[in-house]
Amino acid sequence: MGLLNPEMGTIEILNSNMLKNRDTMLSQIGGFIESPIFYEHLSAHENLALHLAYMNTAGMGIKKALNMVGLSHIGKQPVSTFSLGMRQRLGIARAMIHEPKLLIRNEPINGLDPIGIKQMRELFVTLSQEKNMTILISSHILSEVEHIADTVGIMSEGKILHEIDSKQIKSKYQGNLEEYFFSLMTGEK
Repeated sequence: MGLLNPEMGTIEILNSNMLKNRDTMLSQIGGFIESPIFYEHLSAHENLALHLAYMNTAGMGIKKALNMVGLSHIGKQPVSTFSLGMRQRLGIARAMIHEPKLLIRNEPINGLDPIGIKQMRELFVTLSQEKNMTILISSHILSEVEHIADTVGIMSEGKILHEIDSKQIKSKYQGNLEEYFFSLMTGEK
């Protein structure tokens, strides 16, 4: 997302050099870090309106985005009163409201209750299938990745060790991503 500059190499996203075209590329990327920051005294609606203003787009619309993440009921409540799960939902809304081509999520279920986890899983699948949005998820919770991903990449020490289609994991490892991960990390096949 251009938050850090690499010491070496290049970053290519959506067939464009991220380092050279960062400002242009950010309009096509929705990012969500583990602990999103908001204007605490503003409502969810006002925070999203600001985001859309600096992205210079109407996106999918604030009402629709809040509805998609299960926050249609919050009214003018300031974000300072939100629970961690509500903040996570608002962060997801902000990351997707401008309808990016790429959505980057770190630890997507952090702070969500079981209902919220299921709803966000369904939302990610919907965004991928209906909006043709590519979703890159980074997580240490392998069982969660199993529910969402159609392609899995395993990284260690900053390098991608292997990428595999989820269907291959299902057939070769009885659908168990944990088994696949441990076999890759220990060298046992």
